[in-house]
Amino acid sequence: MDASALAQSESNRYPPASGPIHTIFVLGVLGGWAFYGKILADHLSAAANPSRVRFYVLTLLFEWLLFALVLAGVRHSGAPVLIVLGDRWHSVRQVLRDIGIAAAFWIVSVGILFVLAWLLRVAALGRKMDFILPHGGVEIALWIALSITAGICEETIFRGYLQRQFIALTRNVPAGILLSAAAFGAGHAYQGFRMVILIGLFGAMFGILAHWRGSVRPGMIAHAWHDSLNGVLAGVTRH
Repeated sequence: MDASALAQSESNRYPPASGPIHTIFVLGVLGGWAFYGKILADHLSAAANPSRVRFYVLTLLFEWLLFALVLAGVRHSGAPVLIVLGDRWHSVRQVLRDIGIAAAFWIVSVGILFVLAWLLRVAALGRKMDFILPHGGVEIALWIALSITAGICEETIFRGYLQRQFIALTRNVPAGILLSAAAFGAGHAYQGFRMVILIGLFGAMFGILAHWRGSVRPGMIAHAWHDSLNGVLAGVTRH
């Protein structure tokens, strides 16, 4: 097979979910939110009584709006929405299988994260982000809602959409996964440079899972569970 035929084969194997202009716009919106999120986080960290509820609600609304923007772009391009989500569940067995995959992935990825965090020496830095974590019942409930939102929206945006776009652009799966992971880490810039690296590596693990499974659903489950557990444990230990 010659080079042009091989390139065409790879293009057919990983078709883009939308056009390049839409992808650039999505990346621009993400960049703007990362900048604004840094400003909000700085205000929270400096406040004597930080308004976490406002931060949670704004983040929740933004993620659903960006989720809608991504799906609208996919629909406008004529591609099926399932191209960024993976096949639907058709049985309870399939649901349980993905829950099992999510559980196994979470256990392994948390172990890897622990080692990476130690190597990057981010444990003390992580404690400096405690101002974001919930206090009390209302904030914990909002945190769980935000965690579920992050699981659904961020896995769709970064692994379902951007990862596919980057793979289609580069015609290279590892490159697509790494570029999507870099965007995921950059979206959390308000947590500091070393946390961006750690979160980006976590994103790469989610990217590998999504590519292997051919669906973002196990990643959604693991992502929502991981974020929810962190918030609930923080809220419980403070009381």
